[in-house]
Amino acid sequence: MSKKVALLVGGWSAEREVSLNKGKKVETALREAGYDLRVIEVRKDLPDLISKLTPKPDVVFNNLHGRGGEDGIIQSVLEILEIPYTHSGVLASALAMNKPMTKRIAMTLGIQTPEGVVAHRTDILNSKALNPPYVVKPIAEGSSCGVTIIREHDNKPPFDSGWHYGDYALVERFIQGRELTCAILDGKAQSVTEIKSHTDFFDYEAKYNDTRTEYLLPAPIPQAVHDLILEWSERLYIALGCNGLARCDYVYDDRIDEPAHAVYLLEINTQPGLTPESIGPSQVIYNGMSFTDLCRHLVETASCHETQEAQDDLT
Repeated sequence: MSKKVALLVGGWSAEREVSLNKGKKVETALREAGYDLRVIEVRKDLPDLISKLTPKPDVVFNNLHGRGGEDGIIQSVLEILEIPYTHSGVLASALAMNKPMTKRIAMTLGIQTPEGVVAHRTDILNSKALNPPYVVKPIAEGSSCGVTIIREHDNKPPFDSGWHYGDYALVERFIQGRELTCAILDGKAQSVTEIKSHTDFFDYEAKYNDTRTEYLLPAPIPQAVHDLILEWSERLYIALGCNGLARCDYVYDDRIDEPAHAVYLLEINTQPGLTPESIGPSQVIYNGMSFTDLCRHLVETASCHETQEAQDDLT
């Protein structure tokens, strides 16, 4: 009898459409893998979600992105319902989604991140946070939503007209360099991809709409830089308690010879995009696993993390 799997898509974050569109590739892969699949479009309606999860599936494949989907909220619901789910658990998801908290943990691990502060909007608008060039980021969002780069002599405001991410933001020193990313599966770093975007940076437009964006796999970087990124990615993944597939993003200033001073962690993503062409899965595929097999692997290794941790404590 085939395992019953519920695929969650949609959600209520700024990345809702990304989840809906890319979820179709996951749906195809899970059907190819032979699972008894139920696709659930999620909205901010808990009774509706519980109703759609009744009767309980064997596994939930979490394909939600952004707030509500990868910040520990949906994971908490699934823990209460005692339904095993893919990717990271409540605590790891919450920590990774909070960029300032990720920075603090990374620094304790010896992982370099850009200089940064959490500041109120008023102080940022009055240039009291950092001197330019700097980057303004929502404290907890994905897909570069709300991110703005302010360079010296810029006249543009640090917040766009659609800013609705709260009164506080993370302000980081802007690092000029090459954009690199590394996927981690079950604690094992996969490879390094270089992203060459034709927009101001690898923003939402470059990620999902700009066909000129290039992805170089493996990245044409020195071996020492490659090895350091793999090491840092595994170190952070394990320290946060991540599970399944995740992805760490970096910027590399190739004018600096010493890798530990040239590479900066930007963030870790515990729910990276899932299509055969997406950065994380493409690295897994590069190492020999098909996309269908990756989705199958995520289903077969899904768990209720709170239940598993309780069992571990008793052994």
